[in-house]
Amino acid sequence: MKGHIYKSTGSWYTVKIDAGKFIECRLSGRLRVDGIKSTNPVCVGDYVLIEKRVDSYVVKKLLERKNFIIRKSVKLSKQYHIIASNIDICFLLVTPKNPVTSTMFIDRFLASTLSYGIETVIVFNKIDQYDKESMNQKNEIDNIYKKAGYKTISISALKKSNLSDLLKLMQNKVCVFSGHSGVGKSTLLNSLDDNLSIKTLPISESKKSGQHTTTFSEMYDLKKNIKVIDTPGIKGFGLYNINNNELSDYFLEFRNSPSCKFHNCIHKKEPGCVIKKEIENGNISKSRYSNYLLLLEEINNETSFR
Repeated sequence: MKGHIYKSTGSWYTVKIDAGKFIECRLSGRLRVDGIKSTNPVCVGDYVLIEKRVDSYVVKKLLERKNFIIRKSVKLSKQYHIIASNIDICFLLVTPKNPVTSTMFIDRFLASTLSYGIETVIVFNKIDQYDKESMNQKNEIDNIYKKAGYKTISISALKKSNLSDLLKLMQNKVCVFSGHSGVGKSTLLNSLDDNLSIKTLPISESKKSGQHTTTFSEMYDLKKNIKVIDTPGIKGFGLYNINNNELSDYFLEFRNSPSCKFHNCIHKKEPGCVIKKEIENGNISKSRYSNYLLLLEEINNETSFR
């Protein structure tokens, strides 16, 4: 029986079958060891085959994924964690403060999603709470990523401001909401559908960061044939399976620039590098290039990503 994984709690998986019924399943013992090196063999968004065994159901087989979002595990640096799969579009929620979303975090995330061919939109949330300084920071970051070729949207999930533009991009798609804890992923979901009442918590005043309310990924069916995967807040995001010769392919504006003199140019000290000229001309932001160099060094040295 074919099903679609809607929720993962580590040991149990909520699977929706074609008839629209939800079934609680465990993984078969064989599936756990079938050469899968991730910390979670299956994830929300996966299509699977399930079968009944005596008085319970098990996930028997994982069907082929069209794509997925992964990151290096925080505690197991040589393994990775699959965040979600079979995605049409991803929305990265960011805030200039409370919590702060750094451009390095954004660039890590964008490189990862682009490496798997997933369109990503940057969503500036909580615009109703920005003071002058925060608005200036937001505008600066906004300009960086618009120049790079990314779509950006500014919203207030709490006030339900500017949500119509977001919904247009979400129609008939499987979407992922991602970002740090406290950026408003669950609040946004509640605002998009009045039937939802996902638990939310205020920002920690002592740490000025979000508190984890979503501890496991879960997919929700919304109106207009929208499916949204709400994911736990991410603190660190390590790139997986990207080498130094590939990294520039996953910086959108690098990919779209004219070719360098040498086909294997990694845009550091090579002669005839077009990317460095584009930076000098102001066509590529210095922030993006600086983060690119740091990621390049990190890949070479396998340094910490937190």
